[in-house]
Amino acid sequence: MGIKAGVVGVGPVGQNIYRCIHELGLQCDEIRMFATSAREMDVDGEMLSVLGLGTEYSDEGLKLFEGLDVVFFAGREGEKGAAKTWAMKAIDTYGCFCIDNGSDFRLDQGIPLIVPEVNMDVATSDTRFIASPNCSTIQLCVALSPLYAKAKIKRVIVSSYQAVSGYGRDAQADMVQQLKALDPEDLSKPLGHDPGIFRKQIVLDCVPHIDSFMDNGYTKEELKMRYETRKIFGDDTMDVVATTVRVPVDIGHAESLNVEFDGPMNAETARELWRESSEELGIVVIDDLAKDTPGWPTPGSPKDATWAGHKYADERSYPTQADVLKGEYKNLVLVGRARDDYSRENTLNFWCVSDNLRKGAATNVVQIAMGLVKRGIIG
Repeated sequence: MGIKAGVVGVGPVGQNIYRCIHELGLQCDEIRMFATSAREMDVDGEMLSVLGLGTEYSDEGLKLFEGLDVVFFAGREGEKGAAKTWAMKAIDTYGCFCIDNGSDFRLDQGIPLIVPEVNMDVATSDTRFIASPNCSTIQLCVALSPLYAKAKIKRVIVSSYQAVSGYGRDAQADMVQQLKALDPEDLSKPLGHDPGIFRKQIVLDCVPHIDSFMDNGYTKEELKMRYETRKIFGDDTMDVVATTVRVPVDIGHAESLNVEFDGPMNAETARELWRESSEELGIVVIDDLAKDTPGWPTPGSPKDATWAGHKYADERSYPTQADVLKGEYKNLVLVGRARDDYSRENTLNFWCVSDNLRKGAATNVVQIAMGLVKRGIIG
């Protein structure tokens, strides 16, 4: 017997939640898709009937949740989500569990904020509403988790390089239009952009501005990473300082991290810890000498070149945002470029990449539901 699930929102995240339910093996007897208006929708060649909830609360809309065990709210960064309208009413009326990918409730006291690999144990049978963290926070916490278990973390300095899909479909479409307007004979020519999406043109540029600016000069996205990470680890002493940057990439967030520990830690130990927890936590280490990395490109070298004394002999492999588009990596967190910070003791630099629509959103919420099933809380 499977469970009955609902998915509210049919944009990129909602569609990926539907895919993840099937791909990750969450056993469902029924999946109901919801949007503001009823429609038919094609997901990978499968036609789905989408139920219309309307733009405001209604008793008729609420009845559509009857009988569901769990409801996923797809959400979108920087926007008030449907969970504010429907989740608590669905819980009170039908007792279903609600898992919200949106940002409205993440820092509310009494509402667990969960990355399953890190803190699934905070969910209990009394936990009817669960928040899923910001996409950039999720990959950060997964990568830090096995290191934190070895040595407490004092400080994290993180710079993110975030794909336009983190904003939504409008941003993806705007980038495509800018690419079409690109003139290879005059790259300085303005491409035209929608300032309601990003304040500046995104193609051929990087924009250090994600979400609204606060009085202290940080953006809401940067402060989310600080407070969400502390909540997930249950450690208010951990300093987290972020700079978040939008880059001209369609899918995939990357992060450059500098992490200071309260005990012994170095790059070699970090790689060992990541590899030891690879299967359990969904971490892939791509950080070896190029000569030890099958298929690693060595431009300009003859196919039969030996590595001894070769100009690429010291080159290392590393993950990039394009890697998360590969099927084997879409639900995982990729780490590389681990190296000791020679300016501070017990301090590590590394690079981290993940698919913001999958592990940063859809995969995480489905894994939360699977954790509830595994613990006998639902199903």
